[in-house]
Amino acid sequence: QVQLVESGGGLVQFGGSLRLSCAASGNIFSVGTMGWYRQAPGKERELVADITAGGRINYADFVQGRFTISRHNANNTVYLQMNSLIPEDTAVYYCNADLASYSGSNYRTGDYWGQGTQVTVSS
Repeated sequence: QVQLVESGGGLVQFGGSLRLSCAASGNIFSVGTMGWYRQAPGKERELVADITAGGRINYADFVQGRFTISRHNANNTVYLQMNSLIPEDTAVYYCNADLASYSGSNYRTGDYWGQGTQVTVSS
């Protein structure tokens, strides 16, 4: 089975920094785009940033140069460095990966999600 495990969330003061990590593990054949989404209370889940296997990056407008996404393909890991955090960044952050997995001789592609990690920014 495939798992995405996130780490690095927590409580930080206004203007502080956090680094989120997400590692995909299991019977993985290949990993395509990996990304980070977030969901604040009462709001829909939204894209924060994603990165293709080739390194092409897409950021949400609200990032405004404060966050940096990166990945380590050999370890199937994606990171999100978040600087200059503001209270509006408070949310549960979810890792997402589009990947191909295998079970015996069977392959399947799918969209996988981590369990989420809470980020809270105090004012």
